[in-house]
Amino acid sequence: MMIASICFLLWSDPGSVLSQMLDASAQSLQLAIQLCAVYAVWLGILELVEASGLSEKLARLLRPFIKKVFAVKDPVTEKLIAMNISANMLGLGNASTPLAIKAMKQMDTGSPVASTPMIMLIVINATSIQLLPSTVIGLRQTAGSTSPADIILPTLLTTICTTILAIMLVKLCAKIFERRKKN
Repeated sequence: MMIASICFLLWSDPGSVLSQMLDASAQSLQLAIQLCAVYAVWLGILELVEASGLSEKLARLLRPFIKKVFAVKDPVTEKLIAMNISANMLGLGNASTPLAIKAMKQMDTGSPVASTPMIMLIVINATSIQLLPSTVIGLRQTAGSTSPADIILPTLLTTICTTILAIMLVKLCAKIFERRKKN
């Protein structure tokens, strides 16, 4: 895409190629720095949540949901899944990724096939309910939006619907595959 864009720019306005590339690089760097600030704040908050023991309370609060949806019995895995879900709810997909990887390692049985709880974690991460889509709000703010938080309600409604549908589909597929194994 970049090569095609440069070729088109060389064809349409050869004199501005270098200045356009430098402007785009400066804008990309500025955006990256602003997003680093957003991530630093939320990662700091997540670290405080972990250090204060709030993550343990969150894991206990989400335990009925995690047990029903994931069917895991390991408290460490439950805690990692709870922290992953809470980070995703705050719109911190990148911050939640290491937690998901640790949870996956905890759930790994050595089988070459992913288990239903592993698939469920991937699906919930992909559709995650966004209470506060902080990354998108940060992007909108850096782009100059006058009200960057206007997306909270539509995002919340959309992500709730997609997450519920995704959970139902994973459960349905798990039942279908269980029946096929029995036959």
